[in-house]
Amino acid sequence: MNNWNLPVKEAVELQKQLSKKIVLKFSSRKINYIAGVDLGYDKKSELGFCSVVIFTFPDLDIFQIYNYHQEVLFPYIPGLLSFREGPIIIKIFEKIIPKPELIIFDGQGIAHQRKLGIASHMGLLLNIPSIGCAKSKLYGKYEEPASEKGSRSYLYDYKDNPIGVVLRTKDNVKPVFISPGHLIGINKSVEIIMKCVTKYRIPEPTRIADIQVAKYKEAILQN
Repeated sequence: MNNWNLPVKEAVELQKQLSKKIVLKFSSRKINYIAGVDLGYDKKSELGFCSVVIFTFPDLDIFQIYNYHQEVLFPYIPGLLSFREGPIIIKIFEKIIPKPELIIFDGQGIAHQRKLGIASHMGLLLNIPSIGCAKSKLYGKYEEPASEKGSRSYLYDYKDNPIGVVLRTKDNVKPVFISPGHLIGINKSVEIIMKCVTKYRIPEPTRIADIQVAKYKEAILQN
């Protein structure tokens, strides 16, 4: 898909079509490298900034860092985030060698009104297993998990189909919302996220990507 700047109705229709191609099954391939992706924006301009941090897995040592920025054309519309952030992400992944075996996004996978959040959309276009790990719920219903680390409850759509997991990554902190993006299932997504959590609520790949993109943005805007 080359034209990201679609009218809203066309973008919604495209999401419905692409969601039919999502595969929720993980291959048996070994994960050597895992990527965290995060984006930031300059409120005074139309610039968007993206950082992708590649980690070894399961050791979680930083292997490579990639940064990129460009003008953002698509407005912020809930449920259509991938049309705003997708062009930058696709561009930065053209630079990444070797490609990671899995990507974690700060956003949703299939826990989305049309089952095509940023992790699903990008995972499909990049053909890389992907997980959405969001700080808040976009869509669905759930029961609050217990307060202990590792406690979880399923997130369901409004037809009672499971679309993710509400996961307590640390004792007595707010849960995160895990949903598979593409080429991975719900339970495997949770297993990997738990392996990526250290002493913080947010898994290391997206936590470090968030820190990195803030540094990159500041460096660019100061020049």
